[in-house]
Amino acid sequence: MTSVGTGSIAIVSIIAACTGVILALQSAQQLEKIGATSYVANLVGVTIISELGPLLTAIIITGRSGAAFTAEIATMRISEEVDALFVMGVDPVRFLVWPKMAAMVVMLPVLTLWADFVGITSGGLFSGMFLGLNTKAYFEQSANFLKLADLFAGLVKSLGFGVTITIVCCWQGFLAKEGAADVGFRTTKSVVQSIFLIILLDLFFTTLNFIFR
Repeated sequence: MTSVGTGSIAIVSIIAACTGVILALQSAQQLEKIGATSYVANLVGVTIISELGPLLTAIIITGRSGAAFTAEIATMRISEEVDALFVMGVDPVRFLVWPKMAAMVVMLPVLTLWADFVGITSGGLFSGMFLGLNTKAYFEQSANFLKLADLFAGLVKSLGFGVTITIVCCWQGFLAKEGAADVGFRTTKSVVQSIFLIILLDLFFTTLNFIFR
């Protein structure tokens, strides 16, 4: 949990802050054409909470922690440490996978909440300082517009992403068997497959949210 969660706070914060500023800029640029810059808060808030917060956080954690999961298990597989666990009567899945799954399921939603907070805050501060919007009104409008259902939808996404990342990355690690070069191959493959499945899951959850809204 320390490795997946607290070790990722810095990079998640930087990416979320940049995302909030970018969304504020892009939203203001387009909404200004129709005289609706006051809706920047609405667009930034709902986009971050329901979409970009969970998605970007999951992609960051895939590259940081998911790759580490694969490399660790692949190295143990090649050095026959996994076979040693079998000999000692220890279930490798229970010993190696379940702690990673628990850490990911707990910490990814927490990191997503933090990314949501940082993204909306950075967007509001930037809008107040550089776009001429009232900062207090921005945050009040965000609080009034956003619903708990939006937050819940984002957290459900992050939970699904966490399970997917852990399964794919650990599975690729157990498939390693052709020497040290296979560690790099499996690590790269696990990251690519995880990101691909994350995008598909995001599409699935977003479609469900649209249908049952």
